Amino acid sequence: MPRRVFRCRSWLRLLRWIALFVAITVLASNAMAQTHDPWRVNNERIFKFNDFMDEIAVKPIARTYRLFVPRFGRQIIGNFFSNIDDINVFVNDLLQLKFDAAVSDSGRFLINSSIGLLGFFDVATGFELRKNEEDFGQTLAYWGVGTGPYVVLPVFGASNVRDSFGLVLDTLFNPMQYQDDESLRLTFWLLEELDARSRVLALDELIVGDEYLFIREAYIQRREFLISDGRNAEVFGSF
Repeated sequence: MPRRVFRCRSWLRLLRWIALFVAITVLASNAMAQTHDPWRVNNERIFKFNDFMDEIAVKPIARTYRLFVPRFGRQIIGNFFSNIDDINVFVNDLLQLKFDAAVSDSGRFLINSSIGLLGFFDVATGFELRKNEEDFGQTLAYWGVGTGPYVVLPVFGASNVRDSFGLVLDTLFNPMQYQDDESLRLTFWLLEELDARSRVLALDELIVGDEYLFIREAYIQRREFLISDGRNAEVFGSF
């Protein structure tokens, strides 16, 4: 699903989920990253399932959400979940020895949780405390863990073995997972996924050529960009 192209938890991101890992590798053109994909047939089956579910359920609900929830409402919902994510970002700042970023992200969380009313309002950005994107997949990369094979996870989409293990750790550091009320946990999770999907609806129009290859390469490029803190930005080749 497109949301997993850029999230990873988003661009977004993504996260909190466990699935059986499918080993794959890919051969790409010289304009694309080289990856092996011996299990590509299985990956494409999972990809088609994810895309089918997106088309018949997720995307229509996301469009309805955008239609009936005003922009201001969607913004405060997004702010709330972004504030919760700052806890995970802060932990990964520390694990990657990015202490300046850790100070900034902890400050974001404290300000937005208090003055910003539990994070519904992003007050911290006004204090020039910009949000960073860090997760356990990036932390594992920082300490030298290789990506492993590219993987398409059921429901959750594009990933790799390293990032899949990272998602498990991200889940453990998400305070929503420790709510006693199971229905409340599910409601928060569904709302977060719905809001995230609604934010990238326009990106569907940018996908050209083979959708599987496009999403695979977009995911790989995005992760490399995040892991290198933007130092290795590359332009996508033609798909």
